[in-house]
Amino acid sequence: MPKFTPISVHDLGEYLREQRHSAQLSLRQLSAVAGISNPYLSQIERGLKKPSAEILQALAKALRISAEPLYVRAAILEERTDLGGGASVDVTAAILAEPRLNDRQRAVLLDVYESFVGEPAPRKAPKASRPSEPRPAPSRKSSSPTQQSNTKEKQS
Repeated sequence: MPKFTPISVHDLGEYLREQRHSAQLSLRQLSAVAGISNPYLSQIERGLKKPSAEILQALAKALRISAEPLYVRAAILEERTDLGGGASVDVTAAILAEPRLNDRQRAVLLDVYESFVGEPAPRKAPKASRPSEPRPAPSRKSSSPTQQSNTKEKQS
């Protein structure tokens, strides 16, 4: 198991300040967009306050960044470790191994993934995956009461 080293609240404040500057927002602008008071945001940036996950989520949304690095810096979440090859997760293997997907859904997800990363994903199904189950045929809806009465009148 990876060793967890908590990061100080001051590091979170520095990181938030850097992100705010990158977004070209003043402290007042960010506080207004995130719905957080200006003094409280200032205290977070100076490392005096440790914000909740909800506050961090609001800040991430306002800064248009992922909340994960904020959670890591606030010691709410552990930092992901690299699993090799420079990627945190083998997305292709995860898609191919997901038993709740059928073959068509896997192919579509792999196509979308390829469009984002720019390289073709291998299409080999994993050995442990089970074949996709056929979908049941859609059930026919029963006719409305008006249609049923019209049918009865025609039969009379």
